[in-house]
Amino acid sequence: MTAPPTVAAGRAVARGGGAEYGANAVARERRVPVWRRVLQQLRDPLILVLLVAAALTLATRDLPDATVILLVITVNTAVGVAQEIRAERAVAALSALSAPAARVVRDGAECSVPAAQVVPGDLVLLAEGDIVPADGEVLEAARLLVDESALTGESVPIEKAAAQGPPPPTVPPSPVSPHTVAPHTASAHSVSAGTVVVQGRGRVRITGTGPHSALGRIAALMGTAPGSTPLQRRLARFGRGLAAATVALCALVLALGLVRGQPVELMVVAAISLAVAAVPESLPAVITLALALGARRMADRRAIVRRLPAVETLGSVTVLATDKTGTLTEGRMAAEKLWTPQGEATATGVGYAPEGRVTRDGRTVTADGAPDLAALLCASTLCNDAALDPPPDDGTPWRATGDPTEAALLAVGARLGLDRTALRRALPRLGEIPFDSARKRMTTVHRAPGGSLRVVCKGAPETVLRPTVLTDPPDTLSRAAAHAEELARGGYRVLAVASADHDDARPGSPDTWETGLSLLGLVGILDPPRTTSRTTIAACGHAGITPVLITGDHPLTARAIAARAGIVARADQVTTGERIRRGTAGDLTALRVYARTTPEQKLDIVQAWRAAGHVVAMTGDGVNDGPALRRADIGVAMGRRGTEVARQAADLVLADDNLATVVAAVEEGRRVYANVRRFLLYALAGGTAEILVMLLGPFLGMPLPLLPAQILWINLLTHGLPGVALGAEPVAPGVLRHPPRPPEESVLGAGLWPRLLAMGVFVAGVTLGAGVWALETGRPWQSLMFLVLGATQLGVALGSRARPGTLANPFLLVAVGTALALQVAGVYLPPLRALLGTQPLALADLAIACVLSGLGHAVMRAQRRLFPERPPPAAPGA
Repeated sequence: MTAPPTVAAGRAVARGGGAEYGANAVARERRVPVWRRVLQQLRDPLILVLLVAAALTLATRDLPDATVILLVITVNTAVGVAQEIRAERAVAALSALSAPAARVVRDGAECSVPAAQVVPGDLVLLAEGDIVPADGEVLEAARLLVDESALTGESVPIEKAAAQGPPPPTVPPSPVSPHTVAPHTASAHSVSAGTVVVQGRGRVRITGTGPHSALGRIAALMGTAPGSTPLQRRLARFGRGLAAATVALCALVLALGLVRGQPVELMVVAAISLAVAAVPESLPAVITLALALGARRMADRRAIVRRLPAVETLGSVTVLATDKTGTLTEGRMAAEKLWTPQGEATATGVGYAPEGRVTRDGRTVTADGAPDLAALLCASTLCNDAALDPPPDDGTPWRATGDPTEAALLAVGARLGLDRTALRRALPRLGEIPFDSARKRMTTVHRAPGGSLRVVCKGAPETVLRPTVLTDPPDTLSRAAAHAEELARGGYRVLAVASADHDDARPGSPDTWETGLSLLGLVGILDPPRTTSRTTIAACGHAGITPVLITGDHPLTARAIAARAGIVARADQVTTGERIRRGTAGDLTALRVYARTTPEQKLDIVQAWRAAGHVVAMTGDGVNDGPALRRADIGVAMGRRGTEVARQAADLVLADDNLATVVAAVEEGRRVYANVRRFLLYALAGGTAEILVMLLGPFLGMPLPLLPAQILWINLLTHGLPGVALGAEPVAPGVLRHPPRPPEESVLGAGLWPRLLAMGVFVAGVTLGAGVWALETGRPWQSLMFLVLGATQLGVALGSRARPGTLANPFLLVAVGTALALQVAGVYLPPLRALLGTQPLALADLAIACVLSGLGHAVMRAQRRLFPERPPPAAPGA
């Protein structure tokens, strides 16, 4: 064989290492070095606040507190970096998109090379089951069917023809057979990288590799870096406001002390200590712990979190944009609807396994009890080139070899009780007219028992339901055509099946095979929704999340799948990518189903929802979903069926491809956000109390209510272990029965400000009351205030529990108990007394402090009952 010049050039480039074109691989995200990951963690606004707090404590020469704060920063950073590295490794283990090897013809000989070494000009041989290694032009094709769903979202494989031959005709889609055309494919004479050969064989000349392939061009759309999450934006605003308020309060305390004649050095230290007290330094640790626990729970449910903030982002989602093929659906074809002139029937079952049943009028039927259905499915099994492979002993499902549509016919025949092997043995094939896009039908001839012949034909209804093919009465053909149209409008791919028996012993001319046939019936085939899809969509609706469907499939199919999955869409809420391109789709956020979309249009849809103020989660598994996954606030990729491009773009990877895990992740995200607010209520209430005590104490006869070391000690104990433990609180009941928080709502919104101020005033009042009483009765008033202030805050921590009266978070009980013991030790242990400047208290005074701490718990519980948190309003435009 003489290779064309382009092939020879390709061989030369290949031998030279492909320097001219580069490796045939999609550009992967560069591995981020550890030092850069650490810097990214330290750039977090809250970590910066912590660093400032550490600097302030060092300025006060309080090395123990500075050490503790720096330890919090170190642990927080280490946990975040470790989670990112762990997720990166887990996603890398799932990578399976690129073909590991390709069969090429070089120097006239066939050889196998790594797919990354394929170059433009190479002649590649394709066979059933191969992954196409690069874009190419088809030179030879024999029944070559290619699954392009990863690129286009189209469930049905696409037939390819040789470039020098006549192209398959382009026929406008009709209501009867919406799947006979393959839009979105670049050409009927070309193949694209990352697609899969499901049937036949071919020879392809490579024209585009790596970034110059269709897969590479789509991957290039993912250059946009992920933005900040809703929680990060809320906390950034909160941090800026808190910093400004802290500076103002420090200046006020410093000025009041100087006016009263206090030493300058003492008041500077007191002001700095107050600033440290006002900053909830455990907040980054609380957030990191809550996110890490959420990531671990997700991992237990076989969901890999690539970025920790993604856990919380799911809790803020207001729109779930989902792909169809392989996400809402099973990613396979199933024959569900059967029709014969004698009646209708429905088939059920999962996958390609023979388990399932065929029902008519509500009862299960078999081949013996329904001869018309048996004849229909016998013919469908005979006129068929697919095969079903039983699973090995590893528990994997049945697999299909060949055209998925034909595999669906075999599966439904097995569910009626037909034995494919026995049928083919009894009726061996003598000849065939293969399916092609021009004829849109396939015909086979079989030797029947007794020596007669049986001709079987199946194909699109518009090519089979013709008087030139069938001998049935006109009313039968009219009924069949009407039912085929009804099935097509329901999103089914419809096949008509006919047959005829001949006494002739010889097949005769193929020109006569497709005449004089009798109609056996129709089969409606669909990529069925996953069993969990409807439950998942319903759960999203209850949680206030708007589900929308974005797919490259036909509008009728898309709307039918959306309806079956529970996505309600009127006719005016369905649009196509063509209308989006022309700008005639109207307001994109008023729609619910987007069909025939390109990757660029998916980006436009996601951006339109985000611009309307929504937090968008995008689920998908194909290359065509990658750019939208990256642009969305949270990208969710399928791990098993998903492509590497989708996994690289996603924040969350579902290792088991179970969409229901998204709902669990939403619950987990809301738990994280609720715990962040729970900690802020507790910590800021304590900080408010400390500020009020320092501001009002001098007016009540206490020149310096608390020493700087005492404030720092209280902050260390109350914001330390108990504060972090609040981040591990379980999810509150009914969290998925409310809409998500508005994206721009303050982290202290929805009534949290008044609640924390009220608790701060209460704790300050109790502390100041105890101090005034001790001052009037000659007791060590400062030590009593120190003990009461810390103990009452710990009581508030216990009253903040999501599920009081249970052992749902035993860590909090242990943390509060430990902190209380250390607080008491600060009054009685001599080394701590020397460090903190305290005096021992009588046992009666200690009992009073314990009783007052119990008041903190009781008031916090009462406040939660009297002023429950308001449920958020519905999202705009939902």
